[in-house]
This record gives sequence, C-alpha cells and structure tokens, in this order.
Amino acid sequence: MISINYILECINDEKNYFGDIWANCLNNKKRFNRSKLKEILKKMEELGHIKKHGYKNDAYYVKHYHYSLEEHVGFINNLIFTYESGITTSLKNFENKKIFSDISKDLTARKFNKNTKTNYESLLTNMTNMFELASSILWTIENTDDDELKKELKNCFKQINEFMDETNQRLLEGRKTNERILLQKDFSSKIPKAGHLKI
Repeated sequence: MISINYILECINDEKNYFGDIWANCLNNKKRFNRSKLKEILKKMEELGHIKKHGYKNDAYYVKHYHYSLEEHVGFINNLIFTYESGITTSLKNFENKKIFSDISKDLTARKFNKNTKTNYESLLTNMTNMFELASSILWTIENTDDDELKKELKNCFKQINEFMDETNQRLLEGRKTNERILLQKDFSSKIPKAGHLKI
C-alpha cells in the first residue's frame, strides 16, 4: 500500500517530470521500481489527484484540484458509474455458474472453471478500482475545508459501500463453503487502508 498523501508530498506545486518524482519518492528508504512508480502515478491521475501534461520525455505532472463543487462531484460520480458497470457485467457472467472447478483441500490452490478466469480478473480489477476510489474519497474528506464537498463525498462513499455490500451478497449467494472462503479472501485483499492505494 502507498499513501496518497506521501505521493502528493513528493510532488512540487510546479511542473514535475517523472525523473524528479522518482528521485524524490522513496519506498522504505529505497527507490521505487520505475514501472511501479508509473503505475502509482497513473492511478493518482485516474483518481484526479494529479494531472499529466505533454507526451513521452516532455511529459510532466502537476497537482490537480477540481475548480468547482459540481466538477469534483461529477468526476467522482463518473468513476463510480464506470466501476459499477464493470462489476455488474462480470457478476452477470457468474450468476448460477461455478467460478472454480477445483479447490485444494487446504485452500492454497484453485483451478478456474472454463471461461471464468478473464471475467474474474475483470471483477477483481474493478473492485480494486472501487475500493481505491473509496479510499481516495476518505482522504479528500479528511483534507478539505469545504463542508459542502464533504457532505457530497460522504454521500458518494455511502453509495459505494451499499453497492459493494450488494456485490458481496450476489457473489457469495448459493456457493459452497470452500468457494465462499476463497472469494471472501480475494474480496478483502483488495481493500486498502483509508487514504492509501493498493498497488
């Protein structure tokens, strides 16, 4: 897990080229792997914390703040809708179907049922995105002085919680114990601490 706040602290208020960010950001006193840092920056951009300008070697990042309440909440709602759609599509493909054709007795290995692996990976990706969005919302609520924005984001967070609870119920309904345990394990492993990303 990586702290949203820490990444933002590593980024100056002006132009930030990738090499400068890589030099400033440390992971347990060591340099981030470059591809891992690019993945973190991409996620930070998707969540609206930073914005990338330019291309390739001329590309740089700046801290990005939404300029109005409507713009900020609209941005969050678009992300929620995108992730909900991805999760809902994957769930439809699992209804009344086994996800795993074989599960080891000690639950350390499993074999996917035919044609379910791709849908399952898509489900987990969208779930990770949704949980990271919820984590990002909690960070913003904690770090903004805008009471109206806090109110709107709390509603967004509530919407995410309700949807994910419903997703959990739909995913586990009617499944055998071993399959339920594996699903819950994968489900819970995607949840980051508040204000963090799970990269």
